[in-house]
Amino acid sequence: MRFSTYQVSRKGGREKNEDRMGYCYTREAGLFALADGMGGHPEGEVAAQLALQTLAAMFQREAAPALASPEQFLQDAIQIAHQQLLRYGAQKGLTDTPRTTVIACIIQGRTAYWAHCGDSRLYMLRAGKLVMRTRDHSYLELQAALGRSPQPGETFNRNVLFTCLGSPGRPMIDSFGPLQLEPGDRLMLCSDGLWGTVSDEAITLQLATRSITDAVPELVEHALRNGGPRCDNVTVLAVEWEGVGEPEVDSTQGLSDQGFASTIQSLGFGNERHFEMDEAEIQRSVREVQDAIKQAHERGKPPAPAKPKN
Repeated sequence: MRFSTYQVSRKGGREKNEDRMGYCYTREAGLFALADGMGGHPEGEVAAQLALQTLAAMFQREAAPALASPEQFLQDAIQIAHQQLLRYGAQKGLTDTPRTTVIACIIQGRTAYWAHCGDSRLYMLRAGKLVMRTRDHSYLELQAALGRSPQPGETFNRNVLFTCLGSPGRPMIDSFGPLQLEPGDRLMLCSDGLWGTVSDEAITLQLATRSITDAVPELVEHALRNGGPRCDNVTVLAVEWEGVGEPEVDSTQGLSDQGFASTIQSLGFGNERHFEMDEAEIQRSVREVQDAIKQAHERGKPPAPAKPKN
């Protein structure tokens, strides 16, 4: 595979940056992911980092060098990230579990798949046109999907989500794929710090008319200006797929069947204890997710609502 990437994360007007992003790849597959730790809950930056760390660990374990089922991998890995947050909160004795959104994309060969939970988004452009974007798990977006306009005096806060990772209920995960990619296709993952202040039309225009190395930083600066002194964290990870064949940009061609490269670092903040995953823990999490899915199907219960992000 041949692809180019560009990523930026800015703190904005917040005390700390609770967004995390990164990517990793083998010779035949790549994982691109972004998480936005949720304010109003403890350790949002840890939640986002732990979610990405879990996805990367699962990807390294399962992509050898390709994933047997990218769709199933995304569902399972995100569920396991959720379980890891619950376990982290329990081990630290927290009264409230750290929570985060997540958007993750797998590119394998010429095909893309993605899944998300919360309101971090993926945009896809082809031939300069926006052809797809994820739909947020917010009450505001739900009303729009149902074609329901707010009644007089009725408002919906876009920051109120009905699902996320780390909440008491099983998270809702929407997935898409397979989608056959064409050279020049652009995928952009972003936190709500970007799309909350920059319109889809402006995002499309920048990505359609400029290289990703020019478009991404300009979009981030645009979001920071529009957001003002209290601007949210703004994080963007863009990928342009160049096809397969001889490397001209970032390429997986030089990796062996067991080769693995990653920009997602292990967890560690200040003097806090690292929360690492070993093989036994991964296996335990896989079993827990499988059991939880089975029990949820048997009960047929909907997921519990999450608190507002801010």
